[in-house]
Amino acid sequence: MSHENGAALVWCRAPDGGSLSLTPQGWGTLCRGTDAYRERPGARAAGRCYNWDGEPVSSLVPGLPVRSNLGRRFGSVAGQVFVLQVAIVVLLAAGALLALVLQSRHAIDGDARNRSVSVAQTFAHSLGLQEALRSPDPSAILQPLAEETRKDAGVDFIVVMDTNGIRYSHPQPDRIGERFVGTIEPSLAGQVHTESVEGPLGKEIQAIVPVTSPEGEVVALVSAGLTVESVTGLADRQLPVILLATAIGLALATVGTALISRRLRRQTHGLGTQEMTRMYEHHDAVLHSVREGVLITDGEGRLLLANDEAGRLLGLPDDAEGRPVDKVGMDRRMAELLLSGRVATDEVLEAGDRLLVVNQRPTRPQGSAVTIRDSTEMQLLSSRVETARRRLKLLYDAGGDIGTTLDVVRTAEELADVAVPRFADFVTVDLADPVLQGDEPGPGADMRRTAVSGIRSDHPLYPLGSLIEFLPSTPQARGYGTGTAELVPDLHDAPGWHAQDAPRASAIVGYGIHSLIAAPLKARGVVLGVVNFWRSQKPEPFDEDDLSLAEELVGRAAVTMDNARRYTREHNLAVTLQRSLLPRDLPEQSAVDVAHFYQPAQSGVGGDWFDVIPLPGSRVGLVVGDVVGHGLHAAATMGRLRTAVHNFSSLDPPPDELLARLDNLVQRMDQEGDSAASDGGVLGATCLYAVYDPVSQNCTMARAGHMPPLVVAPDGTTTISELPAGPPLGLGGMPFEAVDLHLAEGSQLVLYTDGLVEERGRDISEGVERLRTALSHPDRDPHASRRAVLDALLPSRPSDDIALLIARTRTLGPGRVAQWDVPFDPSEVGTVRRLAADQLEEWGLEELAFTTELILSELITNAIRYAAAPVRVRLLRDRTLTCEVWDGSSTAPHLRYAATTDEGGRGLFLVAQLSEHWGTRYTPEGKVIWAEQVLPAAGSALS
Repeated sequence: MSHENGAALVWCRAPDGGSLSLTPQGWGTLCRGTDAYRERPGARAAGRCYNWDGEPVSSLVPGLPVRSNLGRRFGSVAGQVFVLQVAIVVLLAAGALLALVLQSRHAIDGDARNRSVSVAQTFAHSLGLQEALRSPDPSAILQPLAEETRKDAGVDFIVVMDTNGIRYSHPQPDRIGERFVGTIEPSLAGQVHTESVEGPLGKEIQAIVPVTSPEGEVVALVSAGLTVESVTGLADRQLPVILLATAIGLALATVGTALISRRLRRQTHGLGTQEMTRMYEHHDAVLHSVREGVLITDGEGRLLLANDEAGRLLGLPDDAEGRPVDKVGMDRRMAELLLSGRVATDEVLEAGDRLLVVNQRPTRPQGSAVTIRDSTEMQLLSSRVETARRRLKLLYDAGGDIGTTLDVVRTAEELADVAVPRFADFVTVDLADPVLQGDEPGPGADMRRTAVSGIRSDHPLYPLGSLIEFLPSTPQARGYGTGTAELVPDLHDAPGWHAQDAPRASAIVGYGIHSLIAAPLKARGVVLGVVNFWRSQKPEPFDEDDLSLAEELVGRAAVTMDNARRYTREHNLAVTLQRSLLPRDLPEQSAVDVAHFYQPAQSGVGGDWFDVIPLPGSRVGLVVGDVVGHGLHAAATMGRLRTAVHNFSSLDPPPDELLARLDNLVQRMDQEGDSAASDGGVLGATCLYAVYDPVSQNCTMARAGHMPPLVVAPDGTTTISELPAGPPLGLGGMPFEAVDLHLAEGSQLVLYTDGLVEERGRDISEGVERLRTALSHPDRDPHASRRAVLDALLPSRPSDDIALLIARTRTLGPGRVAQWDVPFDPSEVGTVRRLAADQLEEWGLEELAFTTELILSELITNAIRYAAAPVRVRLLRDRTLTCEVWDGSSTAPHLRYAATTDEGGRGLFLVAQLSEHWGTRYTPEGKVIWAEQVLPAAGSALS
């Protein structure tokens, strides 16, 4: 706002930096030029003047008037509206109050008249009134009756008079007998008359009614009424209520007005009319100076507003505003978009030689607002940026999608899938054949098509699995030989590539594939194969930028591919080692029928193993174990432990003693690993060892930290054996405990490793319960039980090795066992020899009688001479003939060469020469010396 002399109002701050220095009229200090411009009259001394940047000025500074908070508030549009609304509300409240007062007074006056008429008529028609009038002294009767009725009716007086107006009653007894003050003529004519008079009680409102005889003659008059003072008191008592209601209404109206004004103040930001005018001017200046076109249309398709930039971009005439959109000469597609009124977000339209980006949004109540910007110059740059972004996204996705497994074929498939269709329409991966086996390829190796991916499946490219021998003239062969990617922009003009397979090349070109990039998979200086990128849908051929992207993509995938190749090689070595260490064919024995299963983990070969070991006396040893970890080290450790179990079992110790020996061995292996290599020790190993005797049907078991076995009875009842766990192998310090079980013939003993029952997302106890459920069926042989267990528990991708051993028990009946107790006397040896010879004759083994007699003679004589009672002899006819001599001594005999001068010492030598195997095992009561002989061919067929 400018002063009349040209001075502009600026904002000023007091010298102390406090609040604005204002004049009483609300204006701040005025500064103009360098002249000493005086303040307006009445203004206080002000400090320095500043411009809007806070810098002190002395020249003319345009600005807005500075007002106090009160002046600013009521100077705004909202303030003015508030004042006007408050004034209207006050006037309405005052009018309402006056109307209420007048209405109240009128209503009270009418009520007083009606009450007076009602009381007078009631008294005039009361029983006994006319008899009282005919009495000699009517006042004596009517005065008390009128006073009592007046008090009950709430009026100020009831006056009974004759037709001349002489009173018979009055609230003031001294007025009785005087003439009534009022108009009685209408009542003498039989009418009810009301009036206001100045009576004895003051200003009165009274009603006069006639008292008629039965003949209809007026014989007297009755007047009842109220004083004006009583009526006014009633109105005064109602006035506070009226005032309170008016005040509440005024307050509510003021609050509503304040809320409306507050909302208006928020919408107008507290601006006054002049400020809003200036703001509009600024808005108009900004609208026409921005470098973005702005259009506003109404619901009828007329152009309401177009700024200068919109006119320039669309070539609009000066008089375009107010005219229909399709009549102002703009591009047809732009006009159709504006007339459609639909939402458009960054929609690109061509308008002449310009490329415009249009955004359109509907407005209320009808119409739309449109912004337009020229993106012609930015389009090329944006296209390049978008291309770079897509390529970076491709490389980023390739880093996460390629190499999710250590499988060469799967890695090749992931590489092909990630590039289709974002980079190429078809991708084929050809690997040197040795790479699939984990070996390093040599020069000139044949290629096998390992992965194919494309936008269609009916392509004429070499099919998956084909073994391809590329000619030296092809880009694939050159890339494989040099390790450098090659670009073939036009396959029509590629004679070297056509020479590989002319009919197939023609079919590929006829299919629409027109461009090729052959990029070798090179990692750590070794070329593993070639990746071929084919383009068909895009008409543009591959360019140098595409070649660089292909090299980057293949280079990243080659490292993953080489890791998978190395893992495949190690995995194959570990599998080969482990399968060479595991039993290929289980040995023949008659104690149990066996079904077994082994599967290495998906991530690598581990250290699980199982074994079936024939033992003397037709017994059998069942073993299952687990070495923690995967790879060659775990497989080698498993082989050492399995060999140790075989060696220890040849000594025929009890299961708990065998595990103790195995525990000592693992401790030594750990010590050797610590001294030799940091990873040479055994990280952990568990084992379960069971010995079953088919003669006694007794099974002795002990375990070292392994899963407990399951026992399936012949009726299908399955129980988990309560076998003490024992510490894992290698910890030492804790003894192992063995448990004896009696197994009925046909029972199944199930030994397994934790990989069968333990799985990610499933508790191990749940797995054991599922195993027990799968086994709980009668009349199943071990092979059927194995199938049921694998169907219920075998995971599709096992994370740990799985070993399973199911053994169904058999027995040696009494017809295949002969046993005698030998008195502790050397003379009884001959008797036992004769009994043995008779038993062999009964079994049809006469050919073995002589050797058996010699063996028994030597063993029994030694037992009686060097051992202790009791002595017992047992013959077992199984796959071999076993002679066992039991005694009560734990002293073991030793085989030695006797000198020519020695008288004895040749007994065990004879036994060793006459038998196939011989040995000693210890029992809780002593020991057993046994010797096995091979059955003759005729007697090998057992009944």
